Amino acid sequence: MVKIPAKLVTLEEFLKLPETEPASEYIDGRIIQKPIPQGEHSVIQTELASAINFVVKSKQIARAFSELRCTFGGRSIVPDISVFLWGRIPRKENGGVANIFSIAPDWTIEILSPDQSQTKVTKNILHCLKHGTQMGWLIDPEEQSVFVYPPDQSATFYDEPGTRLPVPEFAKDFNLTVEGLFGWLLE
Repeated sequence: MVKIPAKLVTLEEFLKLPETEPASEYIDGRIIQKPIPQGEHSVIQTELASAINFVVKSKQIARAFSELRCTFGGRSIVPDISVFLWGRIPRKENGGVANIFSIAPDWTIEILSPDQSQTKVTKNILHCLKHGTQMGWLIDPEEQSVFVYPPDQSATFYDEPGTRLPVPEFAKDFNLTVEGLFGWLLE
């Protein structure tokens, strides 16, 4: 994880900077660049966002976005997958999806990369929950496990292959087991 620059900056200063590749996040006055996604991360992110959208987007319940900048509560973060209820998706006047999302996602999903700090990622999930997110997931491909963070409750750990992963109420028709999630890595 690269921290650029060493001095503290304001959120307004950060938002005026050009985007980086991979994305940088603004946390507690510092700019922290996310690690470059590797194979396992990329497979899970692509398949999971598509699977969620298959269930919720067609019914206009919600929509999953990959690598979407969300700026709220004094931070600007880029969750691996952000899911927004359909009616909360920021829109342009013509009804199209807006470029700027100044709200917390309804469901935030992070996929741990090999050199990424689990603590930093967990802090982002907790920040989202503090600002109205209904559920957070932290997926660890190396351990083939998922931590699920509901608001105002303790996190729960899932690693048994046949266990169905809990989802927010709005996504109740989305069914995924631990085995199904990590099975995408075998395809």
